[in-house]
Amino acid sequence: MDSVQMISHIEKSLAYSVYDVKWIPCTAKFVVIGSKPKGTGALQIYELNRGTLDLVKDTEKDKSLKCCSFGASKLRSEHLALGDFSGKLSVYDLERLDAPIYEVSAHDGIINSLDAIGGSTVNCGAPEIVTGGRDGSVKVWDPRQPTDPVAHISPASMEPSERRDCWAVGFGDSYNALERLVCSGYDNGDLKLVDLRNLKLRWETNVKNGICSLEFDRKDIRMNKLAVSTLEGGLHVYDMRTQHSQKGFASVREKTVGQALGTNGVISGAKSTVWTVKHLPQNRDIFVTGGGSGNVRIWL
Repeated sequence: MDSVQMISHIEKSLAYSVYDVKWIPCTAKFVVIGSKPKGTGALQIYELNRGTLDLVKDTEKDKSLKCCSFGASKLRSEHLALGDFSGKLSVYDLERLDAPIYEVSAHDGIINSLDAIGGSTVNCGAPEIVTGGRDGSVKVWDPRQPTDPVAHISPASMEPSERRDCWAVGFGDSYNALERLVCSGYDNGDLKLVDLRNLKLRWETNVKNGICSLEFDRKDIRMNKLAVSTLEGGLHVYDMRTQHSQKGFASVREKTVGQALGTNGVISGAKSTVWTVKHLPQNRDIFVTGGGSGNVRIWL
């Protein structure tokens, strides 16, 4: 066949809005989190079992859940970091979901995005969680430190009400125990790269549209490639090993086009939001994007 074929293996309808899904490392299970109609948070664990999905655990939290990651957890620990709509960052042991093992009020308002690193990867530094919030700030947390972030990134010259929403965050360049970067994307198209070792802004640009998702091809190697997706079908891929002193990092830009029903009943091209971009763990030259028009695309 000339085109990629996607076949649905299992389908299941849920009674809540799903915001994030993560595989549990070294298992055939995955976590689904989201928001129930009454504003509480849903957390369910499913297991693949001979072509069916078995519900393993089902719990409800006080506030809607937005994002999650196992990145700061050791492979056998199964510690899940969660960001919710009230701005709270929590870490739960999946064997004991009744109470968190770590919890902090991270942001004023919803945590839009989080990423974690240092749990399962050897010799790449401390276990840390980065959060980006509606309050416009980016914070880096070490679960071993009770209350204060190890880094707080926000515009010092702006009033809190004037700060732009941070929609996406990600770790990168963590190739040893000292080096580590945080990349953050905002609703006005700002893209910022911060060196955590020196606590300074390394590079910034603007991609003209709100940034919905970003990801390095791998977090635990020297910066190689950064994929950024935006509103109105924008997809930017940066070569993080080729930087010009004035023009910044070399990049390519694609305008992804979805399908929409026009006023005359004809299917036509539409600039649909690219909500997420994820690289294939087995081959970082391959990544997938998910669009607002219901399309999923695989890129090489």
